[in-house]
Amino acid sequence: MIKYYKAPDIENLVREISNKLDIRHDLSRIACIKSAGSKSKHTLARCHTISKAVQAGLDIKAHYVIEIISENFDKISLDDKVKTLIHELMHIPKAFGGGFKGHSYVNKRSVDKMYDQYKSSF
Repeated sequence: MIKYYKAPDIENLVREISNKLDIRHDLSRIACIKSAGSKSKHTLARCHTISKAVQAGLDIKAHYVIEIISENFDKISLDDKVKTLIHELMHIPKAFGGGFKGHSYVNKRSVDKMYDQYKSSF
């Protein structure tokens, strides 16, 4: 059974990454959680949102949740954790409407470019 936990440490890192890369997301509508108990062998993180129907039904704007798969994410280096979070943030479109940008936009080359910008900001 998968259990979910708030992840303020990840939210702080997401905030730092967003500020250094000047990513203009509404961070009040991005939450970060850690999960434990996943059977996934290769997935480090996932990005979730609520459907447009739920947004309309509850009369709320889009929100996103970045889920960290603890079993896999916790084992990697800090550099790879930052790259993973950059990858997940890049999936969230600037319009912040509830959709996602695909892997034609979010790929190793584009993530590495953003990571290089992040590293050069220190």
